[in-house]
Amino acid sequence: MAENDKVSKTMPQFPEPYWRKSTNLPSFQKLSGDREADVVIVGGGITGITAAYLLVKEGLQVVLLDAGRILNGTTGHTTAKITAQHGLIYDELINHFGAEKAKLYYQANMDAITFIKNTVKDQQIDCDLNEEDAYIYTNSSSYTQKIINELKAYEKLGIDGEFLSEIPIPVKMKSALVMKKQAQFHPLKYLSRFVEYLSKNNCSIYENTTAVDIEKGEQPVVITRDGHKITCRNVIISSHFPFFEKTGGYFARMYAERSYVLGVKTEKEYPGGMYINAEQPTRSLRYAELDGEKLILFGGESHKTGHAINTIKHYEALEAFAEETFGIKEIPYRWSAQDLITLDKVPYIGPITSNNPNIYVTTGYRKWGMTNGTAAAMLVTDLILKKENRYEKLFTPSRFNADPSLKNLVSQNVQVAKDLIEGKLELPSKHPEDLGDDEGAAVAVNGKRAGAYRDEDGKLHVVDTTCSHMGCELEWNNGERTWDCPCHGSRFSYKGEVIEGPAEVPLKQIDNM
Repeated sequence: MAENDKVSKTMPQFPEPYWRKSTNLPSFQKLSGDREADVVIVGGGITGITAAYLLVKEGLQVVLLDAGRILNGTTGHTTAKITAQHGLIYDELINHFGAEKAKLYYQANMDAITFIKNTVKDQQIDCDLNEEDAYIYTNSSSYTQKIINELKAYEKLGIDGEFLSEIPIPVKMKSALVMKKQAQFHPLKYLSRFVEYLSKNNCSIYENTTAVDIEKGEQPVVITRDGHKITCRNVIISSHFPFFEKTGGYFARMYAERSYVLGVKTEKEYPGGMYINAEQPTRSLRYAELDGEKLILFGGESHKTGHAINTIKHYEALEAFAEETFGIKEIPYRWSAQDLITLDKVPYIGPITSNNPNIYVTTGYRKWGMTNGTAAAMLVTDLILKKENRYEKLFTPSRFNADPSLKNLVSQNVQVAKDLIEGKLELPSKHPEDLGDDEGAAVAVNGKRAGAYRDEDGKLHVVDTTCSHMGCELEWNNGERTWDCPCHGSRFSYKGEVIEGPAEVPLKQIDNM
């Protein structure tokens, strides 16, 4: 990296989530032939694995596919708060949908919390589950009124909350709102028990197996990149971004945001609780257990994917916040996550379209995937089993609300058009030979825009920066060493491999020599 783009010496040079590093997960072979199953699940995060667990317990045969390793996507990079306090959302939901649907959203997430707590207790899962209160606070006078409005929404919906003028952590604040008896845990320790159960029962898990298409019908067929086919009765797409884009137009109905986390051993003692501020830039706190002491997770710094000039600055901002509040002894971990946000901020869970009732989609959790993802698994399981579920209409992907969906649809796609045009007009001034070791940038190659990264050993990797999804020009992410799409959130490694969808096809390699 260029000198001013380098990670500070106090932080790890490469991002690695604490959850992955502290859990020994089994590996699974790649699919090598055609299969049949009752249900095919695409995506091995909290939704896919929980749904597989629920369906197998009901006697169904399940095949679960993951394009990489299971639990290595958003679930492996979460802050793992188990809470129904999803920012200042309930006053907004009441205004847009009415109190009845707002209460359903709350109850769906509380049902998910109850499911997680009960499962941990019944299965005796050692996953550092702790009941904690969740706080949202502000240091802004204008947001204080929003906190008050949210409190009124809590009271209208019967949510156990309280307005506060002080909170236990040393931050500047004017007001806060607490939601009682929420929780936190180690998500991979929790889900690894499900994986163990699935491995011994009626489920086949395949890693490094990318699903690229579905033949629709009464018995849909999932087709992998290698041409293998799995015939089934139902498909669940829980691959973060729905890979099956021929139906539903989801690329135009969501946008992707990145956020950042530091795992910090602090000088001062952490009092417990989970915290997030109401205004921007976001600041999120919770603790985890590391070698018998607390590892404090400082998160936040959200931005639309592909729109940050220097992503290292986001880590540095969190580092400054950690030092200011609790003091830093050591920063053993840093990582980032990507989340999808729907037009009306409510996840899409259900049939991908009304004409395809046996292909289900689960997406758009808006950074609150532990509860929304669990609720999604419970809902689609009920739909597959033909059981009534009171949350079906709330989350149905076929819904469209004129306010705010129409406004957000227009503004989002105007921004996409702007990003597309601006990217095509740019011709970088840098050339591949200008890059130092561990430095990446958009460069000019033979008079055209390309992307180059010179690794720590001096080897140059040059790719075509035109996104293989819909042709937007990718931006270099120096904090993660990836190429990110500002239009629809696809991400690629510096070698051009797909990391995040909706893109399915790797970037073209360019021979610079």
